[in-house]
This record gives sequence, structure tokens and C-alpha cells, in this order.
Amino acid sequence: MEFASIRIITDDLDRLTSFYELVTGATASRPAPVFAEIRTAGAALAIGSTATVAMLGDGAPRAASNSSVIIEFLVDDVDAEFARLRPELRDVVLEPTTMPWGNRSALFRDPDGNLVNLFSRPAEHPSNA
Repeated sequence: MEFASIRIITDDLDRLTSFYELVTGATASRPAPVFAEIRTAGAALAIGSTATVAMLGDGAPRAASNSSVIIEFLVDDVDAEFARLRPELRDVVLEPTTMPWGNRSALFRDPDGNLVNLFSRPAEHPSNA
């Protein structure tokens, strides 16, 4: 089994897609008017309009209602990425901070209120060697 993606459901596909294109520096593919996908080396971030889940009825995810998932991006330099994005961020939750376990993180909310974490691992982390 391979982890492939996480999908965010939104009422404003263009706005959210533009936001994540800014965050990642990548251009989303748009195979359909109701769906966008940004691929990274590790996985993909899919963004779908509410139309993509309408067939699920009452069990469908609700846009802009996430309160338990953090969308995380591993970056080389949290401070530089945060400085690049800061002018566009409306809701900063945590300025760049070194966490007790050594990661450097900056957290903010996307336009739908989803929590986003830019983080880097400590230099001595095995995957950084």
C-alpha cells in the first residue's frame, strides 16, 4: 500500500488551489473543472469542490469544517518560506518556532480554515543525512 494523497473539499476551488500553488510553488493540474491536484515528491494534495462528494449525501465531507487534520509540508528553511508567504497569510497560528522535539515549524490557516504546518527536521535527523 502506498499513501497517495489527501483531498480537501472546498466551496471555492479556484481560491484554495491558488493558495496552495503559492505555498508549494507548484502549478496544480486541473483534469476537471471541479478538481485540482498538486503533486510533490512524497504525495499529492488534491482539492475538490463539494460537487466531487455530492453523491455521498449526508455522509459527505463539509467544506471549511476541518478541526482535526494538519496539512504538513517538509521544507528546507521554515523561516525563509514563512517570510515568502507572510504577506499573503491572513491567519498565522504560530510564527517560526523550534518545537521541543527539534522540528522547526510555522503554522497558519488556509482560506478555508485548515491548519497548515511548514516544518523542517533537525539537522541530525536520520532522513537528513
